[in-house]
Amino acid sequence: MKAAFIEQFGGLDVLKYGDLPDPVAAPGQVVVDVVAASINGADWRVRAGFYAEAKFPLVLGRDFSGTVVTLGAGVDDLKIGDAVFGVLEAGREGAYAEKLAITASIVAKKPDALSHVDAAAMALTGITALISIETTLKLQRGETILIQGGAGGVASIAIQLAKHIGARVITTTSAANVDYARSLGADEVIDYNAQDFTRVVGGCDAVFDTVGGEVAQRSFAVLRPGGRAAFIASGAQAPKPERGDVTSLRPAVGRARAPLERIGELVAAGVVRPPEIKLFPLSQAAEAHRVSEGRHFRGKLVLRVR
Repeated sequence: MKAAFIEQFGGLDVLKYGDLPDPVAAPGQVVVDVVAASINGADWRVRAGFYAEAKFPLVLGRDFSGTVVTLGAGVDDLKIGDAVFGVLEAGREGAYAEKLAITASIVAKKPDALSHVDAAAMALTGITALISIETTLKLQRGETILIQGGAGGVASIAIQLAKHIGARVITTTSAANVDYARSLGADEVIDYNAQDFTRVVGGCDAVFDTVGGEVAQRSFAVLRPGGRAAFIASGAQAPKPERGDVTSLRPAVGRARAPLERIGELVAAGVVRPPEIKLFPLSQAAEAHRVSEGRHFRGKLVLRVR
């Protein structure tokens, strides 16, 4: 099979495109012919060696959409030919390839309302937004939330989810993406290059930060006493607030079929629409990483595998 992989950690130049052996379905697994794979910020961090040691060659990528072509022993809830989408097991990479093997119970059937490209773009971003907004922050109708980085893949879904719940949504973005953020339903959009969000926002019930760094730490300032903030771009642990009257949370984004099915239901109901997508062929995975590392694109980057 063709794949985009690394044989050592490093910069863009270590990402190769070539042939690797096809995977085999172990008991409880399926092999999927991948049609599209999503690019996430974690992917280039894996490539650069930010995370645990890896066995090389290492195929990158975590979420995908495709078609089941092989059933492992004991799999009876999927069949060959099913269109599916999902996210590889926590700690596993491997979606930048024409084929992958994955535990059957954590993939979901792809809704007809989603193309393979959109499904790949919605998998990890969708479950991350769901868990962050609903499970971690427990956002309620009538509350006010600040979502940092509103033009990104996770944040764009989070804005729509928060509006569906009935919250007032404030978001930050660059001037070029203000109209896009408004089209997602944001009630107030702050151009972070023109305004300091801590000077124009206050009394929020919740913050969802997808940016990290200094933005994450400064986000505590806009919370009311008793407010809570969730962070997905600050590492494995949530940053510690300098004030003691707010709560800092790190969403635990597990792998399961149910949240993927929920994403499909929300799309079918018109509650959530897929983010804007920029497509790259699998052979140009290094160029997609270059764009991802720049962190100033809108929506999601997706690899078309076949």
